[in-house]
Amino acid sequence: MQKNKLFLSISMMLMAFSFAKAQTPDQMIKDWVRAKLYTKEYLDSMPEVGYTLKPTPEMRTFAEEMIHLGGANFIIGSIASGTKSPVERGDLAKITDKSKAATTKMVMDSYDYIINAIENMKPEQFSINVNVFGHEMTAGVALSKAFEHQTHMRGQVVPYLHLEGVKVPAEKLF
Repeated sequence: MQKNKLFLSISMMLMAFSFAKAQTPDQMIKDWVRAKLYTKEYLDSMPEVGYTLKPTPEMRTFAEEMIHLGGANFIIGSIASGTKSPVERGDLAKITDKSKAATTKMVMDSYDYIINAIENMKPEQFSINVNVFGHEMTAGVALSKAFEHQTHMRGQVVPYLHLEGVKVPAEKLF
C-alpha cells in the first residue's frame, strides 16, 4: 500500500513537471503567427463604420480595443526581449487616426514586432527575470502573458462584431 502511494505521488509529480515545461520558441512563433492571422480576420471583418462603435460610454471603441491589443504586444514584447519598442506606453493615447487602415496597420505591425523579437531572442533570454507592470517573471512567462492578453482582447471585440451584424471569424486553434 505504501509503495502504491509513493508510486502515485512520484507519477503525479512527473506529470506536473511535464505539463509545466515552457513552450519552445519555435512553437511560440507558430502560435503568434497564427494569432496574427486570426486577429487580421477580426480586423478585416469589421466594416469601417464599426471602428468607431462604442457600445456604452465607459467602453473603448472597436479601434481603441484593437489599438490596446497592439500596444500591449509592443510593450510586453519589448520588456521580454530587451529590445526597443517603436511604440511607448504613453503613445497609445496620442493615436488620432483610428481608421480601419491605420488600426489594422498598427496591430499587424505589433505582431510583426513581437514575432521578430521572439525569433531573435537567444535561448537563455527566455529565463531572464523581467518586470512587467510591477510583476516579476521570466521573459518566457512575460511572452505567454502577452499572448494571453491578445487572446483576451480579441475576445473582447466579439460583441462589437455582433452589434455590427458581422459574422465572427471561426476559431483557429491550429
